[in-house]
Amino acid sequence: MNLLAFDTSTETMSIAVQRTVDGAGQALESPRVWQETAAGGAQTSAHLIPTIQRLMAQAGLQFGQLDAFVFGCGPGSFTGLRTACAVAQGLAFGVNVPVLPVDTLLSVAEEARWQHAAALETYQVMALLDARMDEMYAGSYVYSSGQWRQIGGYSLICPEDLVYEPGSVLAGNVFAAYGARLPGPAGAPPAPVEAGAGASAVTQRIHALPSASAMLRLAPALLAAGAAVRADQALPLYIRDKVAKTTVERAAEKAAALAT
Repeated sequence: MNLLAFDTSTETMSIAVQRTVDGAGQALESPRVWQETAAGGAQTSAHLIPTIQRLMAQAGLQFGQLDAFVFGCGPGSFTGLRTACAVAQGLAFGVNVPVLPVDTLLSVAEEARWQHAAALETYQVMALLDARMDEMYAGSYVYSSGQWRQIGGYSLICPEDLVYEPGSVLAGNVFAAYGARLPGPAGAPPAPVEAGAGASAVTQRIHALPSASAMLRLAPALLAAGAAVRADQALPLYIRDKVAKTTVERAAEKAAALAT
């Protein structure tokens, strides 16, 4: 499949184009991927579309030759999710190509598996993304028989409230901010280490972000399962209704910090 994937749900923007068919419609011996990672956040609106256009040109593809537009639908940054969804919808409308929303926490889990455990037949991940406001987005996933399965739903929690199954790998972007506050299975503090030799006996903590390349790997199974939608049906996945603290809350936090 020819696919364009992008994620702007965090402070990092990730974009990738996959080409599997040549100009004559013949399958290539192996897929070719063009990708770029850059600063997101406030930079996203200015750089997302130009980067997409540049990668599409490098791949020699027109938007109408794509099989789907793949975007990180959330959970994640409120503005980032809206931006990615709007761009996917706008591009898809013009060429009548379907849109594939991809769970950003699942993308984190797949990135961790691909980077650190690609040879394993079974892999369990608790995916965590910084939700700001002293909270995290969390989701649990199991990889088995070549497929991912989510366990339960999504959570928006304080770091101290995290609960996960023994044997799960923790993956995400929360460890610099909240690492010291994360409990272990059933509340027992883990002895965190990076993935690698000798790490199996303790909880692994892997820095991973939702990446466009991970979404490309997830896309075939999701498309086969019928997860693609028309452009007008694509929506961001919001877990939090409140996206900012009030002036009173910020003042109270500042006063508490000064008191200590």
